[in-house]
Amino acid sequence: MLRAVNYAQLLVPDFSLILCGYLLCRFTPLNRSVWQPVESLVYYLLFPVLLFQSIVKSPINVGEASGLIAAGLGTGLCGIALAYSLPHLPWLGRHIDRRDHAASAQVAFRFNSFIVLALAERLAGAQGLLMAAVLIGVCVPLFNVAAVWPMARGGRQGFVRELVRNPLIVATATGLASNLLGFRIPFWMEPTVSRISAASLALGLMAAGAGLQFGLLTRSKLLSTALLAIRHVVQPLIAWGLARLLGLDAAQTAVLMAFCAVSTASTCYVLAARMGHNGAYVAGLVTLSTVLGAVSLPLALGMVR
Repeated sequence: MLRAVNYAQLLVPDFSLILCGYLLCRFTPLNRSVWQPVESLVYYLLFPVLLFQSIVKSPINVGEASGLIAAGLGTGLCGIALAYSLPHLPWLGRHIDRRDHAASAQVAFRFNSFIVLALAERLAGAQGLLMAAVLIGVCVPLFNVAAVWPMARGGRQGFVRELVRNPLIVATATGLASNLLGFRIPFWMEPTVSRISAASLALGLMAAGAGLQFGLLTRSKLLSTALLAIRHVVQPLIAWGLARLLGLDAAQTAVLMAFCAVSTASTCYVLAARMGHNGAYVAGLVTLSTVLGAVSLPLALGMVR
């Protein structure tokens, strides 16, 4: 049974942390020289711990969740294909900077797993949390690979080397394998791991705000509009169609719709900045996506009802 939830209330904390990082970086001595080491800490330690913990927390029964997994992967693959196709569209490609596209394509198909987990639990309780964990465990490795590929290729770096060295991919792949093998974090380690995970969310969002430069969005209006339309309009519609086609129940459909309509991952900015791309532009897209999520989430979940 689905629970009532205030969707906007879940998004306000994320947006507030991004705004806090922006204000601190612009109007206090805590400028970019302070936030750059914070980005490295989040990227190489805090976020990998969070991803690993999120995936191994709940057992995954692949058989029972096969329809949900197929719908999540299908929607994600459509989003990846659409995002990658933008520079090749004759009426749009000539207006797109290829390097900006390489950094920002991930915005169209990645998702904010923190909000997804919170929404899933409020929508369908423990069952919803487990379904969200399944989607995260299966989709995050694929989406991270898709996010790294255009930046590694565009930067003429070894793609396989970038994947092997990417801490987010290593953490999610290790977490998925550990879950399927039945590994669980020892109870005496859980408080420490939970605190690291909580710190990663706050610092990651604040780092995104610290790197924010709204002015850069104006030079790529068409790219920004296309990517955010894929994230907040096209993907929810595809998810709704796949849910009906695969006969998902109400709880599965609600979790899937939240998964596909929620704002993009806050780690998009961290990944782009660490790989030497236009992190400030991606940070602006993350912020706009967070705002749009307050609109797309209620509309997408309304389709379930």
